[in-house]
Amino acid sequence: MPGRNSLPHESPPWIDPAAHTWFMTVCCLPKGKNQLALPEVWREIEESIVSRIERRLWWPEIFLCMPDHCHALLSFPEEGSSIPKTMRDWKHWLAHRLGIAWQRDFFDHRLRSEESAEQKMAYIWQNPVRANLTKRPEDWTYVWRPKGKYAPPGRAEG
Repeated sequence: MPGRNSLPHESPPWIDPAAHTWFMTVCCLPKGKNQLALPEVWREIEESIVSRIERRLWWPEIFLCMPDHCHALLSFPEEGSSIPKTMRDWKHWLAHRLGIAWQRDFFDHRLRSEESAEQKMAYIWQNPVRANLTKRPEDWTYVWRPKGKYAPPGRAEG
């Protein structure tokens, strides 16, 4: 939007960003156009998620794409972490590679409790059901959850 200020994404200096999980929403333009929930696009998005894990840029607990937006619960490393730069670089890479048109910014919210994290996880997981895109959340194809070598120790895959 012309004249719109950027959203503030930096943590206050007394907050350790690595100690927190962030609820993130990234939207496409125009709203309502399916740019993300497509098999060939999702394959590239999945690869980008894993690549950024392996490069230690972020850690997703869940990453779910709807047709015109993504939701994720992400943690970022303490050292050298810039959440806005990480998100901007990820969006730029996908825009260049796949032609995805993103909104200028993104929404982020630092989760302050385990209860809040569980609520956001449920919200993300149920998003395709609420949008009548699937009857059961586990049937939605466009979701990444840690499993295999990315599963935390002692946690069952799923």
